[in-house]
Amino acid sequence: MALYAGALGLLASAPAYASGLQVSPVTVTLTAKETADGLTLSNVGNSTVHAQVRVYHWRQGPDGDILDPSTGLVISPPMVVLEPGGEQLVRVIRTQPAPAEGQPEDSYRVVIDELPVARDDKEGIDFVLRYSLPIFIQPAGAEPEPSLTWSLSEVNGKIGIGVSNSGLKHAQIADVSIRWSDGRQTVLAPGLLGYALPGATRSWGTAEPWPANASAASLEVRINGQETQQELPLAGSSR
Repeated sequence: MALYAGALGLLASAPAYASGLQVSPVTVTLTAKETADGLTLSNVGNSTVHAQVRVYHWRQGPDGDILDPSTGLVISPPMVVLEPGGEQLVRVIRTQPAPAEGQPEDSYRVVIDELPVARDDKEGIDFVLRYSLPIFIQPAGAEPEPSLTWSLSEVNGKIGIGVSNSGLKHAQIADVSIRWSDGRQTVLAPGLLGYALPGATRSWGTAEPWPANASAASLEVRINGQETQQELPLAGSSR
């Protein structure tokens, strides 16, 4: 979820109007036998909320996420008006066959943008929300799994972490820390770090300094909600 605000220089002098838009669930997975699911948009605020809902096919390249026009998934309705306390079900509908057994899952993102509303007083700043929620389509057969290969590298004196996913399922990566051979722990991401889709290689820089005399380490990480630990090779410096 990203939060946007316009005219930041006016924040000190103008009133702010917070949004009441909420969305659940925050991720959706469709099995090969399922053709539809839903997202619930709700307004917990005191003013009317207008929102636009769009869906994109999601893939990853060397520079990160790429969103393409979707032909395999549609949403309905694409425009929503929510009165205070109101709710709206947005249907997520698959329009193409699911991936075949042995193929990687398919990935989409539903982007929900709150639309700014003109105010009679013409003063103040509206804080409008953008939600970007992952949607996954599983292949036929048994549920696939990610297969991850990790590496650490020194990037301009800081710790960089990389992962390649050769499996058939995405990896949601969170709560990342390193346990060095001398017992010290370095926390790299206390929450969500990101996703590695099937066939993708991802890398992230961090603000943590590369330790002097770094040696073998193990990675402590939460993958798709499950805690795991594995040995972590150290790559060469890329200063």
